[in-house]
Amino acid sequence: MIALRIYRVARWLYLKRVPVLPYLLKAFNRIAFNTVLPPSAQIGAGVLLSYEGLGTVVHRRAVIEDEAVIGAGVTIGGRSGSQQVPVIGRGAMVGTGAKVLGPVRIGAHASIGANAVVLTDIPDYAVAVGIPARVVRINAPHEVPDYREGLV
Repeated sequence: MIALRIYRVARWLYLKRVPVLPYLLKAFNRIAFNTVLPPSAQIGAGVLLSYEGLGTVVHRRAVIEDEAVIGAGVTIGGRSGSQQVPVIGRGAMVGTGAKVLGPVRIGAHASIGANAVVLTDIPDYAVAVGIPARVVRINAPHEVPDYREGLV
């Protein structure tokens, strides 16, 4: 929670166009929590970073919507030759060590397995695993597990 609070202060300063300080806070997060949360990234309300985001890297233009759960060691970044970056949908869960790369959208309440490499869009409520990630199941809305239970 501390890393996200520092990010939120940095984001507020970034939006107010305060020079240098947002990037110093980003550097502090990098040193203290081994996480890269640029102030230009859009991270929604209620997002949970497991283990304070240990080893997590977020692209400077990435979007993580509200209530998402991001595991430790996750990379959310771009790919060579593409200016677009990932969008993680509301309530999605990205498992530990997963890589979400390029112009992809992870749907609302989708689940990405640990160490998966996501290179294509994942629909809402889907479960995707593997390298490269492929959809193995689509959950009904009432079947989606509560990944936040016991964590918050």
